[in-house]
Amino acid sequence: MRVQQQVADFLKAVLASKPSPTLLLAFSGGVDSCVLLHVLLQAQKTLNFNLQAMHVHHGLSPNADNWADFCAKTCATYQVPLEVVKVTVEKNAGLGVEAAARQARYQSLLQANADYILLAHHQDDQAETLLLQLLRGAGLKGLSSMAGYDASRHLLRPLLDVSRLAIEAYAKSAQLTWIEDESNLDTQYDRNYCRHEVMPVLKARFPAASETLARSARHIAEAASLLDELAQMDAVACVLDGRMNIEQLSTLNLLRAKNLFRWWLSRLGFLSPSKDKLDDMLTQLMNAGADAGIKIILDKASDTYLRRYQGFAYIETNHPEHASNIAMVWQGEDALTMPDGTLLLFERKQGQGLAVDRLGGHKLRIANREGGERFKPDLARPTRTLKHLLQEANMPPWLRERLPLVYLDDALAVVPNIGVDCMMKATEREIGLVIRWLA
Repeated sequence: MRVQQQVADFLKAVLASKPSPTLLLAFSGGVDSCVLLHVLLQAQKTLNFNLQAMHVHHGLSPNADNWADFCAKTCATYQVPLEVVKVTVEKNAGLGVEAAARQARYQSLLQANADYILLAHHQDDQAETLLLQLLRGAGLKGLSSMAGYDASRHLLRPLLDVSRLAIEAYAKSAQLTWIEDESNLDTQYDRNYCRHEVMPVLKARFPAASETLARSARHIAEAASLLDELAQMDAVACVLDGRMNIEQLSTLNLLRAKNLFRWWLSRLGFLSPSKDKLDDMLTQLMNAGADAGIKIILDKASDTYLRRYQGFAYIETNHPEHASNIAMVWQGEDALTMPDGTLLLFERKQGQGLAVDRLGGHKLRIANREGGERFKPDLARPTRTLKHLLQEANMPPWLRERLPLVYLDDALAVVPNIGVDCMMKATEREIGLVIRWLA
């Protein structure tokens, strides 16, 4: 069958570089996921992969338990391991029921131990997504809709070029059974309204509407990819160690500056801000005085801010008001998680860092700054206050407050990202402990 061949070709291309991968199917029990399950079992005869399934039980329908039972029986028949995960959908989180349920579903799937997660989205889903994103005024990222292969999250959508009609025809031909979610008929939800009220009107005039809209989404995705490449080129001069050089950013024309700024926030894990918020951020960063203390909320829930200091834009996370005092002892770990969620990394290197052999039986302890500390990282220079050293290194004030210090007994041995006490440094022939703080 054509559907089988399309899925097989898709999987061959994606899985070629990974031997015997584990595929996890998001199995709702609807016709789309039932068809994908059946097709995957056929593909498994010629392709080498392990197949598992997960059913996310949202509990939103009175039939939810019956659906979970159906999925369990279906997978048992095919001898496919199934995990049923019950989730609580936060209906009052401000996302809407559809979005909250989708978020809960993805969280469960992405936490699973699998190489790839397979979703049964198809061509009509893609067309509906594009229409909805257009109506929401989305940018190119949103209009790109769904990717057949989402490499960042290891998501695969093998049916994305297959129409709903072809899927239903396959299901009938293979004599499959499936469940019907009654909520799919409720047009109070935007997607259902688009599916049942808008698309039939479009298809009456433009029969190939789903196919052409899905094709447009692919074109938009290609354009978005090119903009990402442009941002990466601009980032070479503008982004340093996760910070944005505002002077360099100002040399770009406004459209390129916006594109780079969106890309930068995305790389740091933030959603693209609205047009008005993005304009406000850039205006404040570029036009404020050199000593202006800019602090713009990026994400109120996680207490995350956009800050400016010494000509650079920073993202401040894990606000210090939420940080606890540090009182830790290093026991040989490669990394220690600080109370505020930041990491202290330890790496042994020849001729660098704190001389390991000189530790003897002494322990390294990690503590907060208390104020008044003095430090001498350079033998040729006098002992100086830590405050002046941090200012000289252009460390932002909000990071100085949270900087973990490393002591050998009561002696300040290492100030991460600044240096090692000059009398405790490893020589060229010694193994040293390089300690870095990932703020």
